[in-house]
Amino acid sequence: MNGVIGFGPALVIVLAVLTLAGAGVMRFGGLGQGRAVLLAAVRAVAQLALVSVVITVILRSGWLTGLFVLLMFAIAVLTSASRIGVPRRVGWVALALGSGVAPVLALVLASGVVPPKPITVVPIAGIVIGGTMTATSQAARRALDELAQRHGEYEAALALGFLPRLAALEICRPSAGQALIPALDQTRTVGLVTLPGAYVGLLLGGAGPIQAGIAQALVLIGLLAAESVAVLTTVQLVAAGFIRRDEPGRRRWSWTWPRQPSGATR
Repeated sequence: MNGVIGFGPALVIVLAVLTLAGAGVMRFGGLGQGRAVLLAAVRAVAQLALVSVVITVILRSGWLTGLFVLLMFAIAVLTSASRIGVPRRVGWVALALGSGVAPVLALVLASGVVPPKPITVVPIAGIVIGGTMTATSQAARRALDELAQRHGEYEAALALGFLPRLAALEICRPSAGQALIPALDQTRTVGLVTLPGAYVGLLLGGAGPIQAGIAQALVLIGLLAAESVAVLTTVQLVAAGFIRRDEPGRRRWSWTWPRQPSGATR
């Protein structure tokens, strides 16, 4: 337990310096509002403090653990829908996110690879849900932006006989797929460039390097699978018009599909 990071004045000072440094770079570098960094840091500390207290309670009960995982998923869905800019499409965002999260968690728990205990379910579920949320948000934003910017190409594809969904897929699928780049890079370089959180956390908690490595491999590969499925589902929902931005007074992308020429089969 000698590797545990302790709470004290030094930690408070370091966190404050890092937060101010990030805010200063954002503000004076013209990258955005430094206030966003300050608020994010304060929220992170407050939320982690609250979660730390809550987890000590929920880990005593399997039912409470299940409810907590569902709460994490609901918050992830709302966050992703807000980030995409489709707050009224929460149900479809939940479908996209759940299509990746549910199969992965079901497999690792049903197979017994991850013991169905609160102390293991909560961190694994949190990592998978969090990573899939980010991938879903990025994929949807990229797809919607691409469709808005290349609307002329979409119209041209329709003129060539493409059906609306397939025409949209031709345009948005490649860019949306780039949402998987962070997960791919992290998986490819793990142990060489980075030591991810699960690995470091297990080491700090007293686990051996081999144990930590096995757990991290499971997390990374499971996360990659969950994100891949979620991104694919997201692209299909965007192309079908189920995930779309509603912006009154501003026509960025038209989801009123034109009537197709008779005989269009592609």
